Amino acid sequence: MAAVQISELRKHVGETVTLRGWVVTTRSSGKIAFLVLRDGTGSVQGVLSRKEVSEATWAAFGALTQEASVAMTGTVRDDPRSPGGVELSVTALEPLGASPDYPISPKEHGTTFLFEHRHLWLRTGRQAAIARVRHEVEQAIRDYFYQEGFTLVDTPILTGAIGEEAGNLFATDYFDLGKAYLAQTGQLYVEAAAAALGKVYCFGPTFRAEKSKTRRHLTEFWMVEPEVAFNDSDANMRLQESFVSYIVARVLERRKSELAELERDTAPLERVTAPFPRISYTDAVARLNQLGSDITWGRDLGGDDETLLAREYDRPVFVHDYPKEVKAFYMKRNPADPRTVLNNDCLAPEGYGEIIGGSQREDEHDTLLARIVEQGLDPEAYRWYLDLRKYGTFVHSGFGLGIERTVAWIAGLPHIREAIAFPRQIHRLYP
Repeated sequence: MAAVQISELRKHVGETVTLRGWVVTTRSSGKIAFLVLRDGTGSVQGVLSRKEVSEATWAAFGALTQEASVAMTGTVRDDPRSPGGVELSVTALEPLGASPDYPISPKEHGTTFLFEHRHLWLRTGRQAAIARVRHEVEQAIRDYFYQEGFTLVDTPILTGAIGEEAGNLFATDYFDLGKAYLAQTGQLYVEAAAAALGKVYCFGPTFRAEKSKTRRHLTEFWMVEPEVAFNDSDANMRLQESFVSYIVARVLERRKSELAELERDTAPLERVTAPFPRISYTDAVARLNQLGSDITWGRDLGGDDETLLAREYDRPVFVHDYPKEVKAFYMKRNPADPRTVLNNDCLAPEGYGEIIGGSQREDEHDTLLARIVEQGLDPEAYRWYLDLRKYGTFVHSGFGLGIERTVAWIAGLPHIREAIAFPRQIHRLYP
């Protein structure tokens, strides 16, 4: 008999089926026994009557422990009280894989213990719900860009060009060519692709060797980075608010049960619609001072500043036109205020901080070269990047959205480390 998936059981009411999965819980009164099985598509309760099953089946049930794998055969019947609307009248059990002394019990465990056993912790309902929210976010990203006419461009993980700060790179020896670096961003490469394809994006892992232990930082994280030819900073922000609103609406529509499992209050998410409010960096500093922050003009906003400012709004907010000294070399100088650049951060509400950093790119060759030299970078490593300003330069802009920060916000997670299956932090490389 071919096995079916738990998610398909409603189609098989009245039929005898076989399920394969892992034991969540068991209990028995001596005459009636109950087994909850999950298979990755859902969970279902199996009911065994001692007088109606063989001794071998009853004995097999008695030997089952948490997370043992088993094949369970029985008749599907309606049960409005169960989460899936069905349960299984079990006629046979076939143990597939024993699970003695499973380390994660229903009792409370500390986070250090749980992350040491991350490979097993993923099996819990909460972690599975987070994984499905993340999957929906990633699928929504791909679907949005596909329907908007963007082309996916895969960019290098190993690179000789620094995209952000030189001080937070992972370096490795690259044969006879000197040092290569794990990419902090794919942005420089999608800028080149935008001149070929117009609207492009890259989507992959990025790496930052920041010695940060905050709840918002990982050393390895996933980022999606669109780049659009002939979009200026204003158009860039309009794209961001459309994009974020689409992702949030998609998760609200398709992941209701997962958000319920996570006990996520969805009211704040339902308010995430375009347009998003905008405030200049200069006005933001003034407002933060009124709210009690000691930030001064010229300093980058810290996490506490972002949280304090975002509390003023009921949806994400753009902070734009930061001082050029605290931002990357590739950002376009602001013609209205040469102290600043045409960039923006998109801050999520509810204390989650920056989920997007974006900017219009510097499109003037000599200005860009001067910025590269000013930041102590080797112009030779950026010769190809400077070529984009020599051969048909064009106004263009783009942004990077961090997947883990976005998932943490949408799912309501207290820490970014739960937003990816196997987080990498400065103190964690296992498993």
